[in-house]
Amino acid sequence: MAENTNTPAVENPGDIFNQRVAKVRELEAAGIAPYGQAYPDVQMIGDVRELFAKPGEDDPEAAGPEVNVAGRLVAKRGMGKSIFADVRDSSGRIQLFAGKSDLGEESFAFFKKLDIGDIIGIKGRLFYTKMGELTIRVSGVTLLSKSLRPLPEKFHGLTDVEQRYRQRYLDMIANPEVMKTFKLRSKIISEIRKFLEGRGFMEVETPMLQNLAGGASANPFKTFFEALNSTMYMRIAPELYLKRLLVGGFERVFELNRNFRNEGMSRRHNPEFTMLELYQAYGDCRSMMELIESMITTVAMNTVGTLKIDHGNGKIIDLTPPWRRVTYHDLIKEKGGDDWFDITHEERVARGQSMKLDVNDKMSDLEITNELYEKLIEPNNIQPTFVMRLPVELLPLAKGCPDDPSLVDVFELGINGVEVAPAYSELNDPLIQRKRLMDQFEQNKEEGDELANKVDEDFLTALEYGMPPAGGMGVGIDRLIMILTGAEAIRDVILFPQMRLQK
Repeated sequence: MAENTNTPAVENPGDIFNQRVAKVRELEAAGIAPYGQAYPDVQMIGDVRELFAKPGEDDPEAAGPEVNVAGRLVAKRGMGKSIFADVRDSSGRIQLFAGKSDLGEESFAFFKKLDIGDIIGIKGRLFYTKMGELTIRVSGVTLLSKSLRPLPEKFHGLTDVEQRYRQRYLDMIANPEVMKTFKLRSKIISEIRKFLEGRGFMEVETPMLQNLAGGASANPFKTFFEALNSTMYMRIAPELYLKRLLVGGFERVFELNRNFRNEGMSRRHNPEFTMLELYQAYGDCRSMMELIESMITTVAMNTVGTLKIDHGNGKIIDLTPPWRRVTYHDLIKEKGGDDWFDITHEERVARGQSMKLDVNDKMSDLEITNELYEKLIEPNNIQPTFVMRLPVELLPLAKGCPDDPSLVDVFELGINGVEVAPAYSELNDPLIQRKRLMDQFEQNKEEGDELANKVDEDFLTALEYGMPPAGGMGVGIDRLIMILTGAEAIRDVILFPQMRLQK
């Protein structure tokens, strides 16, 4: 049925706003608070729906238990001396029946004046209508918060799609599926914590404001700490602090918190994002492989109830183990040719350009090869794929492969075309670690990187006291939630994503 707001049709929302402000003044003059006090003993609508089994045909309108709910009025249909309406909270929606004979003339008149969007408290008894719909027969109504602005009728039909993200509260009001996504996000994160705690990991917190932005290669956000008269950085990764905890004696630690990288925005990247990072002493890259495969499949079954996630248009992400395992070099050969690593630099540039890659003769062989990987291989790893044994230059914090020092003992887990979880056999040799970080620092300076940070001497000092061999891993939580919910844009799984400023 069509909604009736009991407000004259007005094209200008500002007119409706003014009308509702006038209603607020009328309520105040009548001694009715338009923004009420606490409303105790509220039952969630989802729980209420479980209270009353449908009666038999011999008594279709039998009365059920008394209930007390609160929520937003989202529909109202007038029928003379009775009104049907719908109220919704975060757990669901339920129909109301307000009759003049039940409420009395004054309360019924008050109910009629309520607007779509008002937040109300409702007392009444459950019953089933002749149409078989569970309904509350209203015996009392309390206005808890007057809505001054009209709700959009079809929020997803708005031409400004970004408004959904800018005004997430409206997005959730108008589209219950959005609220379901974020309830599922909360459940997924809770299950991740439960899984890791069951494996003996301890949750810790490390600084998000750091004097050196280390642990990854990324452009940091910079600020100034007045009390210390010092430039500070929002962290790009918690890695170096978590490894200090391994040195200190904790064997299994994880942190689930925010990282910040000042590197633009896209469908799959938000500059402020949630990251799980964990370290397991006496483990390695293979320990992490087992851990992430087990964690994701367990969490998927406990939250969405399946390992086959529908991403629309016939694309199904199948999380059923075992997941594919393949080396970086083998993937490069599959796409670039079996002789890719044997041809000359000039031939490699020409072949890359023939494949429409953005390469030139000033780039190193590694840069050209990684351009091939990032542009033509990684986006096509749709089903879960462990890409192993990457070039050492790409990952200076990882331990080398025993059989080939030019490679590191790592994997990058790709799902649905994006990297979800890189993991390492962690480098714990302080002498090699110092050399790699110094080499990286010098290269950054040569390339004119003004934000290149100094080497973290305290971290190197910690390693010199001895860090046990360990496996370490980072998991992009927002990207993982995209996979488990079927979302294709990161903004759909972040409550308040970063947006360009409106002029």
